[in-house]
Amino acid sequence: MKTALARGPTLIDGRNPRAADAVEASGLNCHGIGVAQAPARNGGRDMAIGQAVAASGSYSVRGTRRFRVLGVRVSITNMHLAVETVDEFIRMGARGYICVTGVHGVMESQSDRELLEIHNHSFLTVPDGMPLVWLGKLNGFRNMGRVYGPDFMIEVCARAAERGYKIFLCGGAAGVAEDLKITLEQKCCGLKVAGTYTPPFRPLNELEEAELVARVAECQPDIIWVGLSTPKQERFMARYLSRLDTKLMIGVGAAFDIHTGRISDSPAWLKVCGLQWLHRLVQEPRRLWRRYLLNNPRFLYKVGKELMGLSRREPRSRVEPRPCSKK
Repeated sequence: MKTALARGPTLIDGRNPRAADAVEASGLNCHGIGVAQAPARNGGRDMAIGQAVAASGSYSVRGTRRFRVLGVRVSITNMHLAVETVDEFIRMGARGYICVTGVHGVMESQSDRELLEIHNHSFLTVPDGMPLVWLGKLNGFRNMGRVYGPDFMIEVCARAAERGYKIFLCGGAAGVAEDLKITLEQKCCGLKVAGTYTPPFRPLNELEEAELVARVAECQPDIIWVGLSTPKQERFMARYLSRLDTKLMIGVGAAFDIHTGRISDSPAWLKVCGLQWLHRLVQEPRRLWRRYLLNNPRFLYKVGKELMGLSRREPRSRVEPRPCSKK
């Protein structure tokens, strides 16, 4: 029997006078968990999109309620709650992926329906940037906090070391994953890094896919960290979740390069002010100028229109929800 996805009133792309109570019911009793499904055809490409689910069961995951920012369902969470939710998710033995997204991910989703669906059918889509946190607070979610990718990685790895969870590192240029393994083992005493893999800067061919699947099957990690940048890492997680022997995949982009010293992290005051993008732009102007100088003004314009009630609702995902199951 098909189960309908529980939908609450929209917060950003709708007009809701009781923001604190009107949220998407996407975190209770497994609602909103990205669950591995068989690969499906989508626009001529094979992929496995994690399905949003609303199923009854004896277990539930806290902290995954959501509100909408230009159609993207952002988790109402903070660093502490996100780490606790990850811990609970692993212990209950389910499978899913986490998107760590900011303005860039939201804006890429405006013109890419597949990416929008991947964000909206994740286990969590956490706010990597301050603008999403500010919008959450504007809608009445006072405990909303930034879940900055590199910091999230350290916090989760510290918890993994305590619990005995195994992790796997996938991403970065040649040598980055190996260097990151050393860094994480130094920062998180007792952490079990079960393996690493450096994918090419293109889609994997059949032999490379088989190699990755075999490596993961051999070490059976609880968490796979994916550092490929948005939107490549989101597509990667959605495509391979059903094929890899793991519980959770988390896309953290530049965290691989930041923790290995290839990119310098921003000062704390810039992060708080929401100006970290400027620090990144100065470091990588050729690669990032289009992302920030075009996307940021467009984001402000589109969000401003929605807040004033001048724009139409963003399209909802059309993926049919299915019941979730344990691994």
